[in-house]
Amino acid sequence: MSYSYPIDETWSKEEIIDVVNFFSLVERTYEDGILREDLLLAYERFKQIVPSKSEEKQLDAKFQKDSGYSSYRAVKAAKAASAGEKIRM
Repeated sequence: MSYSYPIDETWSKEEIIDVVNFFSLVERTYEDGILREDLLLAYERFKQIVPSKSEEKQLDAKFQKDSGYSSYRAVKAAKAASAGEKIRM
């Protein structure tokens, strides 16, 4: 991995850890696959930290530019999947 996760310096240490965890799970969705509930739980916490849709889009665009992975597409696939299903992009 030769990129960094998009973070905001105004976030607390706990919030940074939770956002990094979310983007890490998005990575795992693309690389190995992940349980739908794990990604949705991390996304729910991410939305508590980043409630603004525009800020979410900006962070996703930066993450996608740096990594090639889309958190938007991963979450969309998770929402469309059945309970207990493993999703992989």
